[in-house]
Amino acid sequence: MTQDPVNPQKTRTGLSRIFHAGGYSIEGLRAGWQETAFRQEAILAIFLIPTAFWLGQTWVEVALLCGSVIFVMVVELLNTGIETAIDRIGTEWHTLSKRAKDMGSAAVLLSLMLCLGIWLAAILKALNV
Repeated sequence: MTQDPVNPQKTRTGLSRIFHAGGYSIEGLRAGWQETAFRQEAILAIFLIPTAFWLGQTWVEVALLCGSVIFVMVVELLNTGIETAIDRIGTEWHTLSKRAKDMGSAAVLLSLMLCLGIWLAAILKALNV
């Protein structure tokens, strides 16, 4: 006796799986765009990523500058995913729900601090300070 998989994505292989996974990723970005924080970070990235190519003097510096910006966006999407999953379970207040949401928020804060530190270091180096 075999059961049908709950998720049809699990039965796909090869290029079909990659194609469908890409579609799910695009849907995730669209969903992220509906979140104010992600939208603000994405708009800022439109300016910061080209600036990274101007500010960075080596490929490592450019990679760190671009990577730190993208890292913030990745962490924001993960935080939104956590918050969405918690809210699906229930919107009533619970200490574990609060803890999960607070930890996601802390992860965003740490990623922002890392990004800011990398950018400040690059700017100070460029200014010879």
